[in-house]
Amino acid sequence: MSNTARPALWKDAAPLPVGPTTFAKQDSLPRLPVPELADTLTRLKASLKPLSRTDSEYAEVVRKIDEFSRSPGPTLQERLVKRREETRHWLEEWWDNLGYLQYRDSVAVNVSYYYGFDEHPAHLPQDAISRAAALIRAAGQYREQLRSGTLPPESTKAGPICMDTYRWMFDCSRIPGLEGADWSISHAHQNPGHIVVLRKGRVWRLDVWHEGKLLSVADLERQLRFICDNTSNDYPGVGVLTASNRDVWAKDYAELISDAHNATILDAIQSAAFAVCLDAEQPEGLIEHSRSLWHGSVAKSGAKTRLGLHNRWVDKPVQFIVFDNGKAGIMGEHSVMDGTPTVNLCDVVLDKIADPKWDQGQGTHDRLKTPEALDFNVSEKTQQAIEAAEKAAVELIESQAMGIVQTKYGKAAIKNFGVSPDSWAQMIVQLAYARLLKAKGEQREGGTYEAASTRKFFKGRTEAIRVVTTESDAWVRSMDDADASLEERKRLFGLATKKHVSLAKAAGDGQGVDRHLLGLGQTVQEGESMPDMYADPVFKRAKNWVLSTSAVFSKHFRPYGWGEVVSNGFGVAYMTGFDDYLQYTITSRTEMPNDAFCKEIERAAQDLFDLHAHSAGSQSAAKL
Repeated sequence: MSNTARPALWKDAAPLPVGPTTFAKQDSLPRLPVPELADTLTRLKASLKPLSRTDSEYAEVVRKIDEFSRSPGPTLQERLVKRREETRHWLEEWWDNLGYLQYRDSVAVNVSYYYGFDEHPAHLPQDAISRAAALIRAAGQYREQLRSGTLPPESTKAGPICMDTYRWMFDCSRIPGLEGADWSISHAHQNPGHIVVLRKGRVWRLDVWHEGKLLSVADLERQLRFICDNTSNDYPGVGVLTASNRDVWAKDYAELISDAHNATILDAIQSAAFAVCLDAEQPEGLIEHSRSLWHGSVAKSGAKTRLGLHNRWVDKPVQFIVFDNGKAGIMGEHSVMDGTPTVNLCDVVLDKIADPKWDQGQGTHDRLKTPEALDFNVSEKTQQAIEAAEKAAVELIESQAMGIVQTKYGKAAIKNFGVSPDSWAQMIVQLAYARLLKAKGEQREGGTYEAASTRKFFKGRTEAIRVVTTESDAWVRSMDDADASLEERKRLFGLATKKHVSLAKAAGDGQGVDRHLLGLGQTVQEGESMPDMYADPVFKRAKNWVLSTSAVFSKHFRPYGWGEVVSNGFGVAYMTGFDDYLQYTITSRTEMPNDAFCKEIERAAQDLFDLHAHSAGSQSAAKL
């Protein structure tokens, strides 16, 4: 597809399958609300107080907020309410663009996320090809259910949640736009029956549906062996171009598609149900496994560089990655689909494979279509682009640090203490970060973002929980205050977690601060000035997400993460669902004190446990 101009109605291109189950509740979901202006401004003031460095600095931002509440706030609010009345989702277009599609840095490392799977079930063959074949068949079955509308929908105790973004899970691709904004294209209406497999930088088309039926695991193994046997050497690795700065990739894409043969290949990649990357590397250990999924490996042999990113197509929403030692995982493209749908995909797929009664398909076909090698015509200009992309990718990868912390206790102990595991995990981060800053003699330069799902609403995605509060700061200070008693620390912790729970609930109910403020700012019309409040240093500091945090959980994986969102910050991916440990994956630039932050996470986790164990009269702390 040409990337010259974004189609006006591109978001309507992905069909909503008609079926009895998956999307049955969509029309009954409420629309995302526009909070009352006074409520948002009250929450905003409270969120800025702990981030203000002086009383006068806080008084000044409050003055600007009060001024905004008089004018032009009510006018902007009226415009936003009108927009809500005229659209099904007042935020969708703005969030798509500002959150993702107009972002021009590489989405690899910076935006894309990954999950790493546990070992393949012991009753199945342990080689990489067998594992890849199992993943393809199980994912194909999942896709069939989704397309027929029979996939069980997600829900919570409170009721159904939106399934809209599932439209973009399969048969889709992101397009790098030449005009400064990307979009996604869907081929789901064409009912394609193929995937793309990447091996040593070479792209293959593999038809996994034969005469309307999904191939068996045995057939898929045979096809994958053919691909591996016929890809003995490294290929140019055009896929690395997808990991470039988006404007750079847009220009390189335009060059590629100007060749008719290459345009056909790009169409095959974009219309593929999903991608499977068969990597020749053999990562060991949690961090190496994680980094290999996050951005691929880097191997240098003389002047030649071999990159895992040669073997990716970052614009695909779903890429299963299988390494030669059998380790596996997934890389997700974030722009039109958040991480929770792909957690569901992974859980269902991996549950199927683990079931000894899983249908692996019967028999083999003698006349299967041979996998088709999709070899690009690499012009001199494209070769130069690949070399530039390689250099940029190596610099990006080598600029990143990663640490992983697993605590000595988990959800079971926390629940015994009567505390929300998520709030507990967040308070550990707050205490650890405060201690890190104190050790460095630095002041806090921004806030903490925690993603809250708003999928209880139609087309809902996320809202920000502003984790830093007056209550959390008071507790953090008490933990290193020799004059604070254990009882006082425990009391302050209770207030901090109570506040966090209330903020999380408000965010999930569409009553957060950040999306509303974004919407108000977007209604400022040409010729009007942006309100002074938006330029205030405290206001801007609160939106500088030095800690970008989020939690998901699956029993099937440990590796999980993404990159930091600001240069002086940390990405904090955590999981609270394991009974015997909490896990934090900490990413940052290499110049940031990643190791020191991880050590502070460990110390804060132990101190918080000891505080509660002592208060409960438990001897458990001594056992840890």
